This record gives sequence, C-alpha cells and structure tokens, in this order.
Amino acid sequence: MKKILFMLVAAIALLATPTQAKTNADNPTQQENSASPQVEVLYFHGKQRCATCMAIEKNARAAVSNQLAAEVKSGKVVFKTIDISQKANEKLAEKYQVTWSSLFVVGHKDGKESAKNLTPYAFKQARKDPEGFKKGLVQTVKDLLK
Repeated sequence: MKKILFMLVAAIALLATPTQAKTNADNPTQQENSASPQVEVLYFHGKQRCATCMAIEKNARAAVSNQLAAEVKSGKVVFKTIDISQKANEKLAEKYQVTWSSLFVVGHKDGKESAKNLTPYAFKQARKDPEGFKKGLVQTVKDLLK
C-alpha cells in the first residue's frame, strides 16, 4: 500500500512541476555572472516536513557542499533552501509550480535556463539510498555545467 501511495504522489509531483526554459530576464534566482555556466540546486519545502523531506535537504546539501566544493567556491554552483510558506518565496514557488517539497536543479547558460525536476527521484532515493541519491544529484549538476 505504501508503494502505491508513493507512486501516486511521485506521479502527481512529476505532472504538477514541469521542466521549464526561461531567459535571464525571467529568472530572479540567477546570479549576474552569465558568462560561464551556473547551476542552482533548489530545495523547496513547506512548514511541516516528513522524514523523507528532511533527508532530501540533508543529503542534497551534503552532496553539494562536499562533492561540489570547488564549484561552490568558484560560484558556479549554489544550494538554496526555499520555504514556500513564506510570502517572500511565493513568486519563486509559482515560477517552478511548486506546491510541496520539491528538488530542482537549474542550469543557466548562454542566457537560457534549463530546470530539471528531481522531486520523484529524490523521494525515491534520499532515504533508502542516500549515496546513490547524492551521486545522481552530483551527476545532474555536472551535466548542466558542461
């Protein structure tokens, strides 16, 4: 029963949060340095979070800070935690059509944005296979940096 519920939630999340392409003018999260590729790892959450939601944030933050430390230091990669229950974050949540805990990896290159919705992957992997989750997240970031 838990597997069916999880699959239903993952399917809804996948359908509710499509991948989008935007220009710099439409992107309030992008930093000014558009000469080189930049990637943002965006973890969205509400006021209340389950154990899986907390594992997603913990493992995503660890993957970025440990395995992408050089990219973070150079400014090419950033990790952001965004509380969608705060009024100040409404526009960003609306931009990515986020209504619950979600994980996006957003690449910026040549004035264009490429957003990858890793929410279903994160919910499936973050608790049961944290190392596999980190590996997949890091690979996604590296692919967007190319």
